[in-house]
Amino acid sequence: MTRGPALLLLTLGLLLPLTACGPAGAPGGATPAGAARTADAVEPLPGEPTPQLPATTASADGRQVTVSSAERIIPLDGSLAELVFSLGLGPKVVARDVSTTFRQAAALPVITQAHEVSAEGVLSLHPTVVLADRSTGPAEAIAQIRAAGVPLLVLDDAKQLADVGPRIDTVAAALGVPDAGRQLKERTDRATAEARAAVPAAGQHPKVAFLYLRGSASVYLLGGPASGAGSLIEAVGGEDAGTAAGLTGDFTPLTSEALVKAAPDAILVMSKGLESVGGVDGLLKLPGVAQTPAGLDRRVVSIEDGQLLSYGPRTPRVLREITAQLYPGDAK
Repeated sequence: MTRGPALLLLTLGLLLPLTACGPAGAPGGATPAGAARTADAVEPLPGEPTPQLPATTASADGRQVTVSSAERIIPLDGSLAELVFSLGLGPKVVARDVSTTFRQAAALPVITQAHEVSAEGVLSLHPTVVLADRSTGPAEAIAQIRAAGVPLLVLDDAKQLADVGPRIDTVAAALGVPDAGRQLKERTDRATAEARAAVPAAGQHPKVAFLYLRGSASVYLLGGPASGAGSLIEAVGGEDAGTAAGLTGDFTPLTSEALVKAAPDAILVMSKGLESVGGVDGLLKLPGVAQTPAGLDRRVVSIEDGQLLSYGPRTPRVLREITAQLYPGDAK
């Protein structure tokens, strides 16, 4: 597969909307007690910053985008919405996409149909700035929004921990709050360092396989080096099993042969994906899973869908959750 992980997962998300299933909630692969509640919220910086505009920012698609007002913001991606709210600009957000699942945004109107942007829905809310990334589509909707004269900034997809800081800088600069951006980046860097320091230093380097599961559509994929999960796995002291098995690209269909070759010590999944196959018991019925060290030990790490690959201010929390589930009883 040649598409980037975010675009691929959004495409597959059409087969099972994010709201279709509840959290895994099962022993051996459940989200830790209380984690779902904390995961369901973002932590804004104190106070609401005052945007200093106009500001011109380079868009990832080669354009220069000038924002003159941040009074009505529409982020077309859950990760970007998380950033805007974390900067303290949540009160200025007027809509959300389907992947924006945290509590503070719950009452906002949804302007995506499945995972595709509705240009008409966006324009009906009279935004003064729209934020998107390369996986946002369809292209016709993006073009229609721009043709209406709305400033629309495209960011590169975030695929690893190193992308978090530049992403914060870009969004903060575009919205005219660079000082808030520096504060948020410093806070996120500090929390990331603390989360990494909490990983047990016992010399363990478990091989972790990232599986993308959508049981209702019979979609079962094994993540490779471009899946987006490798950076998280390495940050918690693990080794990406798909990469170690010689996979290339983002995902490959899950087969007994591929999984046995990967031989993971643990399996990383999104919570709704795990629920879609019937929890850990259902996961063990998929090809090859029960024969792996992870399957034999029922060692499954389940993280909320909207957070796992978001690479934003809540990523340190994701690292802590992975650590707690991967090393039960050993995490600092």
